Amino acid sequence: MIDHSHIGAETEEVSIVVERSQLRLFCQATGETDPVFWDAGAARAAGHDRIPTPPTYPQTLLNLSPFAKNLVLDVIKVDLARMLHGEQTFEHHHPIFVGDTIRLKQTVADIYDKKGGALEFIVLETTARNQDDVVCCTLKSVAVVRN
Repeated sequence: MIDHSHIGAETEEVSIVVERSQLRLFCQATGETDPVFWDAGAARAAGHDRIPTPPTYPQTLLNLSPFAKNLVLDVIKVDLARMLHGEQTFEHHHPIFVGDTIRLKQTVADIYDKKGGALEFIVLETTARNQDDVVCCTLKSVAVVRN
């Protein structure tokens, strides 16, 4: 069983600049065709001062700025061979724009089990704040551990 004392464990804060070229690659890879996400003129016509990012882009920012310690693998020490990705959600609070510096910090929000401990769940919450300390997005993911 996973030790529930890991609930509340946190990473250090990491920062990443939202780059236009990386956003363009994301749009190409995901098939995003709305020009508001790569063309400054289209973004302005849609009412934005700068180019915004699509709703799932915060996960890319998280992937591009790894923490020194991975909460699941390094802190909780889960065997990767027994782990599955179970769920991913995004709660948007404020737009993320090209040129923003996003600060990310992750927390173990919960650990619980089902089926008499045959499946354990690790809930990770990541807060994404911009350079003005405004919370832009809360990312939540659930890792499933098969016992």
